[in-house]
Amino acid sequence: MHPPRGRYIVIVVCLLLISVVGLTYSRMRQRIPRGEWGGAHISMNVDKRSATIEYDCAHGGIEGPLAVGGDGKFHLRGTFTPERGGPVRANNVPQDQPATYSGEIKGNTMTLTLKFLIRKTRRRSRSRRASRVSW
Repeated sequence: MHPPRGRYIVIVVCLLLISVVGLTYSRMRQRIPRGEWGGAHISMNVDKRSATIEYDCAHGGIEGPLAVGGDGKFHLRGTFTPERGGPVRANNVPQDQPATYSGEIKGNTMTLTLKFLIRKTRRRSRSRRASRVSW
């Protein structure tokens, strides 16, 4: 006695459906590849759960999952710390500022945009200016 042919078709369709769902989910949950990324005036070291960024006169970081969408785009929260040349005075230590790192990865090329607020205090007035830096 031979097993029904319809049963095989149902099993094959189920396996194909599971494969498509798995492939779609894995593309949605991609991460920024580990290792060194770099360009003019910037270096980014990506670990399993974080990234450190070095600029000529600043540094930054991203903690947490470095998730990338299926289209290669990302939008991550982190910190940005401006620096200055020469010695740092004890009472003038650079402060981390909240920042947003967004961009896109295509193959081995990453486009990175940094957004942060610059806070200036003069007398009693306070002004904020949004800054955007692209590489």
